[in-house]
Amino acid sequence: MKVLVTGANGQLGYDVIERLEKSNIECLGIDIDILDITDQEQVKKFISNYSPEVVIHCGAYTAVDKAEDEKELCYSVNVLGTRFIAQACKEVDAKMVYISTDYVFDGEGDQPFEVTDKPNPINYYGETKYQGELEVQNILEKYFIVRISWVFGSNGNNFVKTMLRLGKERDEISVVADQIGSPTYTFDLAEILVEMIKTDKYGIYHVTNEGYCSWYEFACEIFKQVGIDIKVNPINTEEYPTRAIRPKNSRMNKNLLNKLEAWESALNHYINHLKQD
Repeated sequence: MKVLVTGANGQLGYDVIERLEKSNIECLGIDIDILDITDQEQVKKFISNYSPEVVIHCGAYTAVDKAEDEKELCYSVNVLGTRFIAQACKEVDAKMVYISTDYVFDGEGDQPFEVTDKPNPINYYGETKYQGELEVQNILEKYFIVRISWVFGSNGNNFVKTMLRLGKERDEISVVADQIGSPTYTFDLAEILVEMIKTDKYGIYHVTNEGYCSWYEFACEIFKQVGIDIKVNPINTEEYPTRAIRPKNSRMNKNLLNKLEAWESALNHYINHLKQD
């Protein structure tokens, strides 16, 4: 098997490459410095030349707040870039894995969203990721759309690293307590993706670690596991205004896949991994 991974410098792409290499699967990781996915001809030529059997598309515009002001750029990367990759996959008859997000949903209610629920994004980033899903579905038959949430991994910045930094700098912080979701460890996620591409069980999947929590509960667990004594105040979304609206309910039902470990356990593995670096 020959696999091309976009967004190889990001949190997920980095771990996917590592997992593929450990599995002795031939792979090539690329990022913006090698391929501009918004250039249709470049994408077509690159994928045609490499001729992968699978493309795992981790590359994306992910600056959620900035996306409200950089709509053109966000659209170019998340929608057009995805379209061009899907078209190129069709040309070489490659499977495609498209990484999507909980932000395709509106966050209403308190029940987990099913893979069959109709998306209704409430911010521009979520809108472009949903449009990316539609591009993949319209162009390809051999695709996996994988919605993930609250990602943390060793490469790049994330909520866990931010909390660890703030825990050293401050005695007290406030964290949003009315947005509920599932943290996802990219190490675990990468393992699932590599198993997935060996199959032809195409369709839409929700992949996160098991269990739900608020950002506040996530922060408290981080500090508890590393033994940092800090006062964490729970606040409402309204008390922490952001440029983009966030969904309050990011729970997603994962009944279609083998279960990943609980998020608390994944966090423990991640923290131990950080200590070794």
